[in-house]
Amino acid sequence: MFNLSGRVAVVTGASSGLGRQMATALARQGADLVILARRFERLEALKKELEEKFGGEKKCECKCKNCTCRKSGMRILPIQCDVTKTEDIEAAAKKVEKEFGKVDILLNCAGSSKDKGVVEMTDEEWDFTIATDETSVFKMTRAFAKIMQKNHYGRIINIASMYGLVGNTEIHTVAYHASKGAVVNFTRAVAAELALDGITCNAICPGYFETELTKAVLDTPTFQEFAKTHVPMQRYGKPGELDAAVVFLASEEASYVNGLIMPVDGGYTAI
Repeated sequence: MFNLSGRVAVVTGASSGLGRQMATALARQGADLVILARRFERLEALKKELEEKFGGEKKCECKCKNCTCRKSGMRILPIQCDVTKTEDIEAAAKKVEKEFGKVDILLNCAGSSKDKGVVEMTDEEWDFTIATDETSVFKMTRAFAKIMQKNHYGRIINIASMYGLVGNTEIHTVAYHASKGAVVNFTRAVAAELALDGITCNAICPGYFETELTKAVLDTPTFQEFAKTHVPMQRYGKPGELDAAVVFLASEEASYVNGLIMPVDGGYTAI
């Protein structure tokens, strides 16, 4: 079960953090990858790392002129792309379709935010967060769902947040809450709209997870005490603990799972 060999997965925000972790999870299951981010040098480094771990593309040894067939191994295509720019997304979609002829899985993971409360937040900070965390998901889905429709198959997975389901009293980040809440209901709308095209759309709502950007904060005594009182499992998520959710929703076996909003948060939203 959950073998993704022969599937083409497009992952945004793949240069770092959760995007990098989840791209690795899909590669482990055998998927060909298209990895998107603004920092191209990081994408190239990830490509090299994954090829070393799981085996890269190997050309056929036949005598055909300009042979492009493969004996084995995955294909990994890094593309520099700013997901807030329509022209970057459309160019990436064309390149992917030309290279692979299809897209089976779209993982919308890119995101960033300006953390302020509703009274202090500026228009620019609000617009930046909404563009990066919400509008980009719409633009990516619009571009790549068109390719999925041609093959009557697709798995769209949106990375929202547990903060898209609840408020919080620890960090003032109103635009982030708003954008991730929008992604949650965008997921439901797309799930209903594209169901008869053979395309499912689901969302994962991560809780507090360790990445290179968050580890320093999560390891502080203040957060450790907070986790003990607010997270039933009394800890933050570790690298790899999102993998099973992503692989499941990307799989053929999840064919009847559509419109699911899945918290992976140690129980934070259960209390």
